[in-house]
Parts: sequence; structure tokens; C-alpha cells
Amino acid sequence: CPCLIYGAYIFLPFDAPLLPTISARLVYTLRCAAFATFPIVLGMIVSGISRLCSSALEPFGELHQEVEIHRTYVSQSIHLFILYFFNMAVLATYLPQELLKLIPLLTGLFAISRLIFWMSYAISRSFRAFGFSMTFLPLLAMLLWNLYGIFVLEPENLLS
Repeated sequence: CPCLIYGAYIFLPFDAPLLPTISARLVYTLRCAAFATFPIVLGMIVSGISRLCSSALEPFGELHQEVEIHRTYVSQSIHLFILYFFNMAVLATYLPQELLKLIPLLTGLFAISRLIFWMSYAISRSFRAFGFSMTFLPLLAMLLWNLYGIFVLEPENLLS
């Protein structure tokens, strides 16, 4: 993940717009996070179609494995997206202007890693660790950086 983010940061030809205020940074993060919902919405559509086409006699009865895979993916993705979004919002308040390019890159990494997780989870449950680690390790890094920023960089602004 660090190599992927670093390569995208160096070689992709775009820069973040000038965002001098915290509210502008939060709106930018919110707009970027809208793209991270694409794999979740796609999972909901596929989950609904698989439930509709399921051979179960009772729609609210026990789910078949093909339906359970999509339902579990959507549920886990929603939980991870909430954690990812809040960490990105806090991260956007601490990053200097030249590093705000990381916000859309982290959003893209989230979306791609959730799709990789979904495909590997559908193939075999033993292969899902790669996609999950591509989602969870950047989340953990953002959390650690946010805690460092809150308690070390700006401890005087902890409650304000």
C-alpha cells in the first residue's frame, strides 16, 4: 500500500485545489468520499439481485452462500467506510496543502481494495486477507497519524 500510494502521488498528474480553511478541506474530503461509496452501492445491487434470483423458498429464511457473501461484503464495507471517512476527515484538517493530494488517492485505494476483497471473497474465503489488508492497513496508518497529530502536534487544540 505505501508503494502504491507513493507511486500514485508522484506519477499522477493532478494537484489538490487550494483549500485554506478547514471547512473547505472537509467539503473536499466529503466530495472525495462520495466516490468510495461506489463499491458499496454496487455490492447492494448485486446482493439484491442475488437474493431475488436465489432458489430459497422463503425470502426471509436462511440465506444461501452466494447471497451471504454479498450481504457480508456490504455490511463490512459500510463499517469500514465509516471508519475510513472519519479518519480521512480528521486527516484533512492536519495535512499541509501540498499533501492534500493524498485524500483522493486514499479514497481510490479504499474503493479498489474493497473491490479486490469482494472478488477474492467470492472466489474463496482464504484469499480475502489481501483485500482486507489493503483496506485496513491504510486505515490503521491514518488512525495512528491522527492520534499523533492530536496529542503531539497540536495538544493545545485538543478540545477546541
